[in-house]
Amino acid sequence: MNYRKLGNSDLMISEISFGCMSLGNDEAADIQLLRSAFDQGINFFDTADLYQKGTNEIMVGKALKDIRDKVYIATKVGNQWRDNGEGWDWNPGKDYILTAVNNSLKRLQTDYIDLYQLHGGTIDDPIDETIEAFEILKEAGKIRHYGISSIRPNVIREYVKRSDICSVMIQYSLLDRRPEESCLALLEEHNIGVLARGGLARGLLVDKTPVPYLNYTSEEVKRAKKAMTPMSNGRRNETQTALKFILYSSAVSSAVVGIRTQDQLQSAIKTSSLPDLTEEEMLGLQKAIPINLYEQHR
Repeated sequence: MNYRKLGNSDLMISEISFGCMSLGNDEAADIQLLRSAFDQGINFFDTADLYQKGTNEIMVGKALKDIRDKVYIATKVGNQWRDNGEGWDWNPGKDYILTAVNNSLKRLQTDYIDLYQLHGGTIDDPIDETIEAFEILKEAGKIRHYGISSIRPNVIREYVKRSDICSVMIQYSLLDRRPEESCLALLEEHNIGVLARGGLARGLLVDKTPVPYLNYTSEEVKRAKKAMTPMSNGRRNETQTALKFILYSSAVSSAVVGIRTQDQLQSAIKTSSLPDLTEEEMLGLQKAIPINLYEQHR
């Protein structure tokens, strides 16, 4: 496994990291999968208090408790479940964050969170208040670093200007190259690590039947998949080619991969030991379909 520094933090994280949202409800199998990932070099595990109403954090905590000092745990805050359990509301307020972190710490069975992320964000949020909450938690030792999970350039720019974030989790793939317009360069310039999620585009770049995705037609999705095929014969499979595409960028610290089976785990882990895309291969993928741009929140 290869490791990359996460922005301006002191965390050296695996370039393939485990997106825990994809885990199911078989606790024993999921714990075994997480431990297998660790045994094979993955040291960064991403969850959120929203996932499965907190039970995802509980399961991650159980799996990693006895190796806590050897792994990095990232979780998220900002989506507050309603009392009746039917849906959630957006709450980036200081008081809520300061309370929610204690619940996450308890579920994760840990004294600190390596990376605490705002799980979304809008330009109308009380951004300075949100930042203040993260800084208080950092000073108290409850979190080591903080970041945001957002696809909105206007929100990302504000946090770059006004905060000490070390990372931004952003959707990025061959079928979603919107971050290339400005976000990747901006974050790299300020030494803020990119955690790239959605690299397989909901499986459309791997094994799903082509359907419209974002502003792409099903025919364009099919064309993107076809462009990957020659690169996936022999040396790499489709998953590995898709992940190598996003890891090609020097702005990206890690590809966060949703994993739910041992086969998916093995395929993702092997990516790290395979040859990188050549410049010619990268150009071929980039030319397969037109680049897309953000239409909102610019």
